[in-house]
Amino acid sequence: MLTMVLERLGGKTLFLIQEMGRMLLFLLTTCAWLARPPFRPFQMLKQLHFIGFKSTFVVVLTAMFTGMVLGLQGYYTLRKFGSEGLLGSAVALSMIRELGPVLAALMVTARAGSAITAEIGIMRITEQIDALDTMAVNPQQYLVAPKLVAGLIGVPLLVAIFDVVGIWGGYLVGVDLLGVSAGSYWSSIESAVDWKDVYGGILKSISFGVIIAWICCYKGYYTKMSAEGLGTATTEAVVLSSVLILVWDYFLTSVLL
Repeated sequence: MLTMVLERLGGKTLFLIQEMGRMLLFLLTTCAWLARPPFRPFQMLKQLHFIGFKSTFVVVLTAMFTGMVLGLQGYYTLRKFGSEGLLGSAVALSMIRELGPVLAALMVTARAGSAITAEIGIMRITEQIDALDTMAVNPQQYLVAPKLVAGLIGVPLLVAIFDVVGIWGGYLVGVDLLGVSAGSYWSSIESAVDWKDVYGGILKSISFGVIIAWICCYKGYYTKMSAEGLGTATTEAVVLSSVLILVWDYFLTSVLL
């Protein structure tokens, strides 16, 4: 019994190591194809429209209510210490450092990441990827590279929108609803937020965009040739991307502090 348990544990460990290696090679190969012509700018713009522009509504909606909740909770917490004037800095730092990059990335994963996995997975099942190989068109350059560039550009822009809308949502609740001074709200933001906070948020958003495009494209590219395999790949892509975003956020935060 002990031998069987150790054998299964060792087999799963080796499988995970092989999977991690294949994922890394997939990313490196895609990055290498980015430097080779043709560069396909139209495909990149198309994917940027899909990942970035079409995710704007859900990101703005999430940001508004996140900022409003932060303003409400922060006000009643700070009021216990007589520090309602610091509400602006509390909302802004929370949005810029953590909530903006993480929540925006999770929304993009749920909306665009799952669709990317399903799209590439269907192309794999219907042998469209094999057809690209037959026509001497590299599938990673044609399908994956534009999505990687779109994630690299689109997610940071969405995070910037998320931060601005979230801070404005905190302003609506804190100033217009609860009576905090507008001057103290904005002045506390100006005095508390510095370039290091903004730089950390930008770095997180760029890395999250790469993670989303990388994981979702990989899971779709190597999906199993069945409808059940496609569903499993889509689920795994969303779950793995979300978990990696949270884990990577912790490591980046520990380094940037």
